[in-house]
Amino acid sequence: MKTWRRSAILMLLAAFLCILLAGCQENQANTPTAPPNVNEEEEAATEPPGGNPASNNPDSQVIKEGTIQKEGNVILKELAFVYNDHTIAISDIVDDEKLESMLGEAEEKKSHTYSEDDGLNMDTLIGFTEKQYKFSGVEIKTIDAAEGKKFYIFNIKITDPKYATVRNIKVGDSVEKLKEAYPEGNLIGNGAPDEEDDFRYEPANYVDVMTFHIKDAKVESIQMYTLLD
Repeated sequence: MKTWRRSAILMLLAAFLCILLAGCQENQANTPTAPPNVNEEEEAATEPPGGNPASNNPDSQVIKEGTIQKEGNVILKELAFVYNDHTIAISDIVDDEKLESMLGEAEEKKSHTYSEDDGLNMDTLIGFTEKQYKFSGVEIKTIDAAEGKKFYIFNIKITDPKYATVRNIKVGDSVEKLKEAYPEGNLIGNGAPDEEDDFRYEPANYVDVMTFHIKDAKVESIQMYTLLD
């Protein structure tokens, strides 16, 4: 009798454990799984194979907005003009051959080395040589860098509509078109449309400047320059 009661108790315990185990499994099946991280999936989908090359390559350099890569040098995009598929910009390293290969033969060339007794009072430029090139409708000034004696452009003046800025503004364009192309700029004298004025645009700082001379509500000339120390 005792043996039978003991067996009955063991069977009831086994049945209870089976019911409890089944309930636990059902709860686990009904528990919702965590949704995938959408940002991680989107990043995985948009990242190119092999990862981000800029982050993988410690020697890579990010080119800032408003600049272009030109012949190995990052230059300020806005201080430039385009002619016959050539982009010529402030700070470009040039010589006679390079300029004339892009603009044709110069009408006039001048060269001057600054000295204490030249009467120009340019003490900071003593020992530097400035070269001036006059082409049809554009004048370019270069000066030699202290290191390497290479000449770079520091001043450009445009008076002919065949040369356009990188935002496609040319001599003869209206003030309205100029303001649309360069909303960051402003008229220095706030003159009326039929008066002479200068429209000044500084793309990065107070050193690099582009000035549009306005006459009769149109662009009469364009000058780009960087201040010399």
